[in-house]
Amino acid sequence: MKSKLTAVALAAVVVAGTAATAIPASAAPAKAEPTRCHTADLKAGFAMGDDAKPEMEQTKKQTQAYIWFTNQSKRTCTLSGFAGVDMTGTQKTDGTWSLARSSKKPEKMILKQGDTVDFSINLLPVAKSTPQKEKFVPAKFLVTPPNETEHFTLKWPFGGQILKQDGATRPATYLNPVGL
Repeated sequence: MKSKLTAVALAAVVVAGTAATAIPASAAPAKAEPTRCHTADLKAGFAMGDDAKPEMEQTKKQTQAYIWFTNQSKRTCTLSGFAGVDMTGTQKTDGTWSLARSSKKPEKMILKQGDTVDFSINLLPVAKSTPQKEKFVPAKFLVTPPNETEHFTLKWPFGGQILKQDGATRPATYLNPVGL
């Protein structure tokens, strides 16, 4: 009888010991982090609300235009950093202007299906009377999401002219990171 009780007690210790060595919750497989958004996951456009339109008629201060990205995929994805923005102009002398980046630090933005995030572009409008060589007349914006190579082509809907500073080291027309 003693050997049977010892065997049962030993079996109980083995089972209890096994339960005590179960995998802790911290070692359980973690839910995968969402991966970055690709151009094909997104839609893009200019924000058109009254409070989002740049004041291109005034020429005394900077104004802002906003471009949005919407996650149209069925998965959650992330955007972090600066979009690439190249403006093409209507004048023969305009060419293409790749916008400089601000010094603001980007943050990681998580976009679930249908979520939208935007970024701003600071612009310095000038009067129509400004000499042609000093102004840039926007026609289209080629907008590349952060860390991507394919772009969206957006027609500039706001009119006006911008002070041409495509060669400046600290231009008054520049872009901010996504989400800021």
